[in-house]
Amino acid sequence: MMNKLTGSELTRAMLARGDKDIWCAVCDESDELAMMDLYGNDFTVYIVTYRDGYFYCRSGTSWACAVPIRIAAITQEDIDSPMIQ
Repeated sequence: MMNKLTGSELTRAMLARGDKDIWCAVCDESDELAMMDLYGNDFTVYIVTYRDGYFYCRSGTSWACAVPIRIAAITQEDIDSPMIQ
C-alpha cells in the first residue's frame, strides 16, 4: 500500500514539481490547526515557495505549515445537502 501525501508534505511536493501559487490554509503551529476553522479564516494564502523550512506566500510572509485547499463554487445540490442547512 502506498502512503498518500497530505498537508504540508503535499504542498512541498507540489512546489518541488513546479506548481505555482498553491492556495493553502496556513498556520505556524500544525496542519490540523490550519484546517480547524476555514469559515471566515483570514489565514488562507497563495504559497509560492518553500525554503529554509518555511512556506512563503506572495507577500513574503513565512508560514511553518501550509495545507493545500480547493476553492469551488457551490451548486444547488450543495445547498440542498443536510450538511449546509
